[in-house]
Amino acid sequence: VQLQAFGGGLVPAGRSVRLSCAASGTGSMFSINNMGWYRRAPGKERELVASVESGGSLIYADSAKGRFTVSRDNAKNTVYLQMNNLKPEDTAVYLCHVDGLILGTSRFNYWGQGTQVTVSS
Repeated sequence: VQLQAFGGGLVPAGRSVRLSCAASGTGSMFSINNMGWYRRAPGKERELVASVESGGSLIYADSAKGRFTVSRDNAKNTVYLQMNNLKPEDTAVYLCHVDGLILGTSRFNYWGQGTQVTVSS
């Protein structure tokens, strides 16, 4: 399974960025449950930003509530993160993550390579 992330870059504070991450190599044996985004800011540990469960349940970090929107397209095995009103403290490497079951029994989780988002003040 491979996760390929798109989006990110250098943006001024207050602007918006949309990230996308597509999972490939997931055949019928894979049942994806959670798809989401984490981030790792300089000098900080990795933290959850937002995730969406297969049933549609959403989880947001407090810092993301009201500004970020996570969504997924199950047909495309793709998760999106719309980030609005970006702040310099949002600067981080954003990593996509998926987990689920293989053949309904074995758990799996995969990480994307990360995409840099830098917000200038």
